Amino acid sequence: MNEPRPNLPELTVSELSAALKRTLEDAYGYVRVRGELGNVKYHSSGHVYVDLKDDKACLAGVIFRSSATRIKVKLEAGLEVVVTGRITTYPGQSKYQIVIDTLAPAGLGALMALLEERKRKLAAEGLFDESRKQRLPFLPAVVGVVTSPTGAVIRDILHRLADRFPRRVLVWPVRVQGESAAEEVAAAIRGFNALAEPGRLPRPDLLIVARGGGSLEDLWAFNEEVVARAAAASRIPLISAVGHETDVTLIDFAADRRAPTPTAAAEMAVPVRAELIAQVDGLARRQVACWLRGMEARRRELRALARALPTAETLLQTPRQRLDAASDRLPRALRANAQIHHTRFSRAAAGLSPAPLRAQTRRCRDRLATLEARAQRALQVARERRRERFAAIAVRLAAALRANVEAHRTHLARARERLKGLAERAARAVGILMDQKAAMLDRAGGLLDALSYRGVLARGFALVRDRSRRPLRSATEVSPGLGLDIEFADGRVAARAEGAPTTFAPPRLGRPRKRGGSDPGQGNLFE
Repeated sequence: MNEPRPNLPELTVSELSAALKRTLEDAYGYVRVRGELGNVKYHSSGHVYVDLKDDKACLAGVIFRSSATRIKVKLEAGLEVVVTGRITTYPGQSKYQIVIDTLAPAGLGALMALLEERKRKLAAEGLFDESRKQRLPFLPAVVGVVTSPTGAVIRDILHRLADRFPRRVLVWPVRVQGESAAEEVAAAIRGFNALAEPGRLPRPDLLIVARGGGSLEDLWAFNEEVVARAAAASRIPLISAVGHETDVTLIDFAADRRAPTPTAAAEMAVPVRAELIAQVDGLARRQVACWLRGMEARRRELRALARALPTAETLLQTPRQRLDAASDRLPRALRANAQIHHTRFSRAAAGLSPAPLRAQTRRCRDRLATLEARAQRALQVARERRRERFAAIAVRLAAALRANVEAHRTHLARARERLKGLAERAARAVGILMDQKAAMLDRAGGLLDALSYRGVLARGFALVRDRSRRPLRSATEVSPGLGLDIEFADGRVAARAEGAPTTFAPPRLGRPRKRGGSDPGQGNLFE
């Protein structure tokens, strides 16, 4: 059993943490470590926090912003890497970590394995299906190009378009290599698709995403998932022209067409203007020749048909004979028709006399009187039936009104009970909500007190401002004779600076020298 040793020197937590930090840095210094990335976190400050792990252990690591900008590959979990850095401690969390200076994939095989895994994942989602790909327009009015504005690629594309068929070109400048290159390329594709049709800038009819050749690491931005998804989701037909003919990236599978080089992409985009003009001239000549041949054939057919048709004199001979025969028969037919109508009128006049008219008038009066009597009786019967029907309806209506009144009374009673319950629930809910809001207000007030600079003043510090109420953060900002406003926890004091400011050199940061010769063992913690 270990007995307590009261004669040991007493150390503070900060002293012990600093001693452990020196011991760890002296023992290891710079190291080279190989492992698999676990948790990867990009902080808003530009630093990157990672975990290096293998099958038995895990090592925390941090890449500061100055070193993170030099890393070409986007870090993600599962990537096997080789890092170089220095081992140190982080006293704030009582853990050791590696501060990474350089990071590279563990060989080309790791990147290829990651690329194949992404390719299988996106292919399983259907992003590379031929059914999703769009046809390229034959002659686009506006061509959008996503590439670097300073490279030779854009000059090759513009020169090739000008040689074949000059078109309007919109260039979206992006980085084609580095950490933010993938996000910029994806944002450019989405930005072109978001342009309105009748806008200040015309919406391109065709997009070209281009970059020159390079290594797998240089082209890795076009293997990122965000770029492939943006290319697959593009509503504008897209040509991928990344690298040389042997270079293959994920955007080549997601694009509508793949070009082996940026110059070939420009050739795919537009046809040759001179060839089109020659083709149109040839088609025009062929059309005129066909029209002339057709007109000549129709002229020959018309002449043949004209010879087969009879003359006008021959066609009118028979109608003329029929007209002569009809004109000879017309006077006799008119006289016979007049005689027939005269005989018919004579018979009708013989049948018209006063006696038949009086007899017919009497029959009509008798019939009218009979119909009037029958109408009176029918009206009386209908009146009685309507009166009985209205009485029955009145009885049914009174019963229905009484039933409706009772139903409304029952409904109002139930509604009053429900309203009373809802009012009680609302009162309880309002009370609970007021309690919650009061608790939130108390927490916010406590947080405000904790974050206020007045808490720092209460611990004995002071806030120094000039006469314009601007805070002074450095002694170099104070000149002799400058009016000062010093704020304490309980009030303000006006003062004036005297003498030149005295500056203190900041403590020297760096790895301390090893003491005690070249002894590789553990140093003295109390030096």
